[in-house]
Amino acid sequence: MSSGPKNASGGGKGRRRRGRRGPGGRPGQPKGQHNQRNPSVFTHPMDHSYRANLHGNNGQPGARRGMGTQYVQPEPEPLPEHHRHAPPRIFVFIDDLFFVAKIQETARKLNVKVEFVKTDKEIQERLTQNGEEKPSLIIFDLNNLAAKPLATIPKLRKELKKGTTIIGFLSHVQGDLKVKAMEAGCDMVIPRSAFSQNLPQLLRRHGAPEELEQDVQ
Repeated sequence: MSSGPKNASGGGKGRRRRGRRGPGGRPGQPKGQHNQRNPSVFTHPMDHSYRANLHGNNGQPGARRGMGTQYVQPEPEPLPEHHRHAPPRIFVFIDDLFFVAKIQETARKLNVKVEFVKTDKEIQERLTQNGEEKPSLIIFDLNNLAAKPLATIPKLRKELKKGTTIIGFLSHVQGDLKVKAMEAGCDMVIPRSAFSQNLPQLLRRHGAPEELEQDVQ
């Protein structure tokens, strides 16, 4: 008679002790909850990939798969000072104030002339002023609706042919827009983070006069 209550009491204590601590060692956590809510099960692969694309990996986990490794390059040397006053060879369809300021500052450091435009007609006017020299690079923010990029890019591609590089940038999750931009005539469509990382190289390469292009390719 005495052994029955003792065993029941002992079993009850064991169950209460497991219920308090839980498998993860934290009081009140039910069995199995630790594995089900472990953030690493769902978030780490996505987080590493996103951070690699955004920050150029910087040696973090997942670096071998991120876009950052593909695009990160050393800072280029600026062009000679007098090239700051040369006719523009780079035209930009961007109204995002962050990128406007970034492009202006980068172009200033590299002594590259960049022209901000809102319509393809403005480029036509610049071409008339500059004679037969065509733009080397045209950059589109593909989310700049005022510029109507999917309608403007085909017009520019038809007129300028392959002598001009057209690059668009967008959010890394806009896969459908990337496909449409490539079909419209973009030579390259890249995420915003990659565009920001490669901006100095793009401006240096395409802003250089033709006689210097061989040195920067």
